[in-house]
Amino acid sequence: MRAWFAARPWKRAAGWLVLLGPLFYLTYGLANWWATTRAQVPSMAFAWERQVPFWPWTIFPYWTINVFYALSLFLARDRHTLDRHGARLVSATLIACSCFVIWPLHFSFGQPAVEGPPAFLFAALRGFDQPYNQAPSLHIALAVILWDWYRQFIRPRWARAVLHLWAFAICASVLTTWQHHFIDIPTGALLGLFCIWLWPLRRTVSMPRAWRLARDPQRRKLAACYALGALACLALALWGGGWALWLAWPAASLALVALNYAGFGARGFQMDGQGRMGWAARWLLAPYRLGAALNARLWTRGLPPAAEVVPGLWLGRLPTPAEWQAAGRPRLVSLSAELQVPRDAAGARCVPLLDLVVPPSQRLRRAAAAIEGQRRAARGGPVWVCCALGFSRSAAATIAWLGTHGVASAADGLATAEAAVRRARPQIVLRPAWFAALAPLGAPTVTTGAAPHE
Repeated sequence: MRAWFAARPWKRAAGWLVLLGPLFYLTYGLANWWATTRAQVPSMAFAWERQVPFWPWTIFPYWTINVFYALSLFLARDRHTLDRHGARLVSATLIACSCFVIWPLHFSFGQPAVEGPPAFLFAALRGFDQPYNQAPSLHIALAVILWDWYRQFIRPRWARAVLHLWAFAICASVLTTWQHHFIDIPTGALLGLFCIWLWPLRRTVSMPRAWRLARDPQRRKLAACYALGALACLALALWGGGWALWLAWPAASLALVALNYAGFGARGFQMDGQGRMGWAARWLLAPYRLGAALNARLWTRGLPPAAEVVPGLWLGRLPTPAEWQAAGRPRLVSLSAELQVPRDAAGARCVPLLDLVVPPSQRLRRAAAAIEGQRRAARGGPVWVCCALGFSRSAAATIAWLGTHGVASAADGLATAEAAVRRARPQIVLRPAWFAALAPLGAPTVTTGAAPHE
C-alpha cells in the first residue's frame, strides 16, 4: 500500500487542483458577468421542456461532480495521464466559457422555492451561478470526461454499473434541477468527447502536437469540401430549428474530418494498430462514418467482397462480420482510417491511410510489412487486405507487398504485381500519383482510371 501511494504524482496533482479551481471560477464567473451586461440574452428551448419535473433532491447528484472532479486528479498513476486529464479539464472549461461569451444564452424559466436539505445546496449554487452559461453545458462536458477517467480504474461489472448510473444521474440532474435546457446536453456531450479526443490518455501524440498543416493540394481540396459540408449542415440546423438542430452533430463530424485532412492526418481518426477506433472518435465521427459505410456499399454493390490475387492473399473491401466469418475468419490487414474491422477479428492489423489521398512511400512500405507479418502469422492461411472499397489503398498496398515479398521482382519494375492485382480485381483505380509513391519500391508507371470515393 505504501508503494501504491508513493508511485502517485501527488504534488503535481495538487498543483493541477490549484490551477483548475481558480481557472474555473474566474472564467465561469466572467462569462456570467458578460451575459448580465447584454441588453438581451436569447434562450433556446423546446416546448416540451415545460413538462420536465422539478426534483429538488437531484441537486445532490448534481453537486457530486465537484467531489469527483477534485478526487480524479489524485488517482492518476503517472505524470503523463495526469497531465492529459488536466489538459482535458482545462480545454473543456476554456472552450465552454468562450462559447458562453460568444453566444450567451439564458434559462427561460425560474426555479421554484426550495425547502429542506436541498435548499442549502441550491443557495450555494446561486451564490456564484446565474441563469446563463447554457450551451454547451460545462457540467455535461465534465461529466463525460470524468466518466471516461474513472472507468479505467473500475473492473467489476457491478462497479461499472454504479459508475454508469452515477454519470446518468449527473447528466439528468441538469434538467430536473432546472439548470439547463435540453440543447445544452448534447452540445456539452460533444464538447466532452472533443476534449477526450484532443488529449488521449494512452501514450500517443496528443492532437495539438500532431497538427501539421497539409501541403498536399488534394488534402487541402478535400478539407475545404468537408468544411463546406459542415457549414451547410450547421446552416440547415440553425435555419430549421427544432429537431433540425440534430444536424449540428453531422456538422461537427464533418468539421473534424476537415481538420484531419487539413492538418491532423490519419491520426485524427485515432485508429489503432488492430483496426479499432477510439471511442470518442467513434461518436464524434459517427455521422461521417455512417456516410462512408453507405458510400462503400453503393460503390461495391454487385461485387464480391474480395478476390484472390495470389494463393492465400485476398484483396477487397472491409468485410462485414458475416462476410468475415463466412470466409473462414482470415487474417485482416486494413488500410482504412475511417472504418473499423469487425469486432471479433482478433489479430487484425491496420495501417490507417486517408481516403482519396496518396500516402508517402514509407507508409506503403509499412503496409507491405504488415501484410508480410500477417502472412507469417497465418501460417499458410488466408490474409485479406482491405480498405473501404478495395479499389485504391488496399490495391496499392498489395502491389507494394508483391514487389517486396511476393511474385514480382525488381527487374520487371513490379509490372507483374500490378497485372496480378488488376486481374483479380479489375475495378482498382490508381492515379499516376499512386505509382509515383510506389516507384521507390520498383512499382510500374502505368496509370488508369479516375478515383471514386474510397
